Amino acid sequence: MARFDPDAATAAYMATLSPAAHAKAIAYTQGGHWMLLWGWLIGIAAAWVILRSGLLVHARARIERRRRRPNLAVVCCVLLFLVADWLIELPWSIDSAWWREGQYGLTKQAFGGWLGENILSLAISAILSALIGLAVYALIRRAPRWWWAWSGGVVVLMLAVMMILGPVLIEPLFNTYTPAPPGPTRDAVVALAKVSHVPSDKIFVFNGSKQSERYTANVSGLFGSARVAMSDTMFAQGADIAEVRGVVGHEMGHYARGHVFWAVVVLGVLSVVMLWIVARLFLPVLGWIGEPRIAGIADPAGLPILIAIVSTLGLLATPLTNTLTRLQESDADRFSFEHAHEPDGLSKALVKTIAYRASSPSWLEEAIFYDHPSVERRVHRAMVWKAQHPELVGK
Repeated sequence: MARFDPDAATAAYMATLSPAAHAKAIAYTQGGHWMLLWGWLIGIAAAWVILRSGLLVHARARIERRRRRPNLAVVCCVLLFLVADWLIELPWSIDSAWWREGQYGLTKQAFGGWLGENILSLAISAILSALIGLAVYALIRRAPRWWWAWSGGVVVLMLAVMMILGPVLIEPLFNTYTPAPPGPTRDAVVALAKVSHVPSDKIFVFNGSKQSERYTANVSGLFGSARVAMSDTMFAQGADIAEVRGVVGHEMGHYARGHVFWAVVVLGVLSVVMLWIVARLFLPVLGWIGEPRIAGIADPAGLPILIAIVSTLGLLATPLTNTLTRLQESDADRFSFEHAHEPDGLSKALVKTIAYRASSPSWLEEAIFYDHPSVERRVHRAMVWKAQHPELVGK
């Protein structure tokens, strides 16, 4: 019997797409890298326009004309900023999040549907941002020296709440989740969940094709809200039992390995560091801008400056946050190999994601821009595992 060659098997998987399909994927992916920069520049420009317009200054002054009402001023400034920023950036959002996706065949959603969901997202963001704003500005007023440290705890708490409530309250606003029908696919997922020590009582299929043609599944929620959800795009693109087991095994890996908890801790620490930098840069930036109507960092009318600093730090932290998620994705792949035993199933699914994530970037491009390991690297790892564990494959 000929020895199984992981390199040749990986090359065969990459060859299942035509050179034209790979070129299209590269154009989409590398264009997305530039859009990170453009999105940041447009966000900075929007913050500048809002700041210079005096919109938040006038709103805060009007609210506090007779007496100080800091909480009402914070809520008003946060909501006004969000709406103004949304309006200013709307043309960019239409181009980047809807038109471009359609041009590359990654969505069939009508513009009206996209806009309606975008407005719904804005409304949800307004509620959450107002709550976070109230907490952070209260800390700035009451603990001016250490507000940045306490605010990191606010971020962690909000992330945890969203992970628990998101699958129950928010995700159903955008998609319809129906129990997976009885049959071999559901039976395979339930069996895999039991082996993986993942809750097996909530197995859903959702209409992800409503927004996107991307091949996806997830295990979301914590404790009683945890569930397995598979997009209908998986089955529209011909997913068989091996693919389902490989992909869902990967998503179960995120849950079983506790990646969400590590992500919350790391993001909390990162938030503390970023807010510490904000606390030290705010006044110098305010002085450089020359805006005498803003009293200081505790003045909610200065929110555009705070947001601009945070967004800049977020852009600079992109390689770090991407590295965190790449490590988790690699770990979830290993979990899938060890529990689902479907290296070929996962590889077949991964090839279908190349349309929106070019398969073979340089190591530098992957390190900076990729929040998942490259498809070629992941398929090769799957083939190496297959070569090392031939007795387990498909069992």
